[in-house]
Order: sequence, then C-alpha cells, then structure tokens
Amino acid sequence: MARHPPGALIVGGAHVSIAVARSLGRRGIPVWLLANHPLPKFSRYVERSFHWPDSDEEGVAALLQLGERYDLAGWVLMATGDRDMRVIAQNRARLASIFHVLPAAWDTAQWAYDKRLSQQRARSLGIDVPLSFEVNGLDELDRLDCRFPVILKPAFRNGVDAFTLAKAWKADDREALLALYRRAAAFIGNEAVMVQEWIPGSGHAQFSHAGLWRHGEPIATLTARRTRQYPIDFGRSSTFVETIVQSEVEELACRFMRSLNYTGIGELEFKYDARERRFKLLDVNGRFWTWCGLGSLAGIDFPYLAFQQARGEVIPPARARPGVAWMHERADLKAAYREWRAGTLTLHDYLTGFRQPLTLATFALDDPLPALMELPAALWNRLKSRARAGKTKHGPARLRVAK
Repeated sequence: MARHPPGALIVGGAHVSIAVARSLGRRGIPVWLLANHPLPKFSRYVERSFHWPDSDEEGVAALLQLGERYDLAGWVLMATGDRDMRVIAQNRARLASIFHVLPAAWDTAQWAYDKRLSQQRARSLGIDVPLSFEVNGLDELDRLDCRFPVILKPAFRNGVDAFTLAKAWKADDREALLALYRRAAAFIGNEAVMVQEWIPGSGHAQFSHAGLWRHGEPIATLTARRTRQYPIDFGRSSTFVETIVQSEVEELACRFMRSLNYTGIGELEFKYDARERRFKLLDVNGRFWTWCGLGSLAGIDFPYLAFQQARGEVIPPARARPGVAWMHERADLKAAYREWRAGTLTLHDYLTGFRQPLTLATFALDDPLPALMELPAALWNRLKSRARAGKTKHGPARLRVAK
C-alpha cells in the first residue's frame, strides 16, 4: 500500500475536532479522525473517519491497527477530550512506536486530567483554587460545615453519564447536596465526586491562558476572557471568547506549567473571585479545547504549531493579539438570550461582539457543511448519550496517580 504523506490522527471531539481539522487541512496536511460524535465527520478536511471504541484497550488496539494497516508511521496523534488524552498518555510508549504522540506522558498529564491533583499542585505553588471539601460518604457530607450554594463536579471525566455530561451540579441547600451527591456517586464513585465552594460571577469573571510549552517555558501563548458560556451559571462549554491582555492570569498559568516541566499544548481556566479579589484555578486541560480555533485568527494557530512541535520542528516564540473573538453560533444565541432575560446583557452589547474580528465554531466559507449538520448531529448524539447514560453506571476509574 502506498504510504501517505505525514498527517494527523485526531481522537475524539466534536467542534474542537473541526477546528483542528481545518487548521491542518487548509495547509494540505491529511487529517483522519477517530470519534463517536458525528459532527466533525462532515468537515471537508476530514479525509477518513473511524469509530473510537469505548474500551481503553480496544481504543489503543484500534490506533495501533490503523497505524500498521495504513502505514501511518510519522503521523501525529492528537487528543481532544479528557478520556482521549488519558488513554493516549497512559499508553504513550506503545503508541510512539508508530506515531508522534502529542499528549504528554502520564506522569505529567495526570496533573491536568485529575482535578484533585491539579488543585494539589496549585496549592503547593501558591496559586489560589476554589475551597474544596473532602468527604467520604453521606455521613460526612451531612455534617459538612460549608456555605451554600456549593457545586459538585467530577474529579475527572472518564465516561459518559448524566454527571460528566453536565460538568457540574449546583446545590443550594443541604437537602439538594445530599440528593445530588447520591446521584453523582452512583455514576462515578464517592472518591471521584468533588464538593467545592460556589464562586459567583458570569463568563465575564472567567479567564483562560492557552499555550504551547517546551520544557515548561511558553512558546506560543494566548490569554482570553470566556465572556459567555452555556449554561450561563457554569457552562459545559464557552460560547463567546475574546482575546485580552491579563498579565496575572498569564503568570499563574506559566507558574503551574513550569512546575511540571511541561511540553505540549495546554489550557488553564481561572475564575476571578470578586469577594477575595483573586484569580482561582478551576481546570487544567492537557489537550485541545473547544475554542482553540480562536488562536488562528489571533496569530497563534495552535493545532498547526503543535503538529510541528510533535514532529520535532523548532517553533518561533509568538503571542496572540488581543481584540479578536470566537463564537459558537447556536449555543451563544441561547446564552445571550438567557443573559438578556437576566438583565446582564443588552442587545447593543451582544451586537458589539460582531464588530471585532470573529471566527465561528461551525460555519466557514470553505467548510460550510458542519454548520448545516450541527443541529441534526447534536440531536442524534444527545439521544445516543442519554441512552448510554441511562443504561450504564460507571464505577470509579483505576488511575495511577502521583504520590
């Protein structure tokens, strides 16, 4: 079989996979996909797509079989979701026999994957994090001394269920906390359920620093405000993101990644707690994030730069320009409507977002089909996800974590 020119094999994702595929495909780089969500398969830049197995071992076997069957030696393996990153990172040595592997090795990647470890590392570095409560079961939870509301969130997203799909649940009183904890623990186990303080504030209080690092030093960087999200209280995903200058967020993010001697792509999420006037680290993502396509418009084409780095090429330092935006069109309409109803967004402010350079999550003139297929694909995927979540209760994942 004739050998393909070096390309990229994207694992997982939906909108994020579209952004990665467009970045690389526009440069003539072949893009193949392993995913369960149907949407990215409609991109003209995805040349071939395959099923991504639910089983970790079957997933690794599928990657190795694809690499051997189609002679994909030298292709770059890219992850777009938490579980995808974990599977690849934990099996990096095996996969590196064929591919250039983008996610870091597990001894580094685990600090991004497991939110408990992220918080542990942040506290040791003097980086503020939300107040968290360690509980082991309902008895301890019933006696918990905390200020309501609080949120429950999974320490890691290792499967598809109602809790991981929601990203977080908010409890306004103890009765709600106990009921939600029972539900969450039934899905992922007691020890994987995190109980945290609720930090008030909308998307205007949420910030990210994204970058490409080499041995802990930033090469290409971007700081953004995640201005709107959906749901508006704590979104499953951002819907309107703007590049800004925010030196404190940048310094905190670089301090964290430097401590890991981190190499590769990453995004760190913060929320500004106006009560204490501090930025608090929420999440660390050691894989591509939904709005990574914003970087290209701002002068930092993250997927292409990561592709180059994985292949051993030298990347010149770069910094994103402020004042450009990314929008997930359909979701942002819902978020804007909810904020308008809440009195936190005016029509003028919403329309102002279109006056700056803007890139869209699904629509592109050279790749329009994903936008046309987004709604039917979302409905189909939601039906599948709900069916899986209703039938399956995932037990706690067995992870090798740092001591």
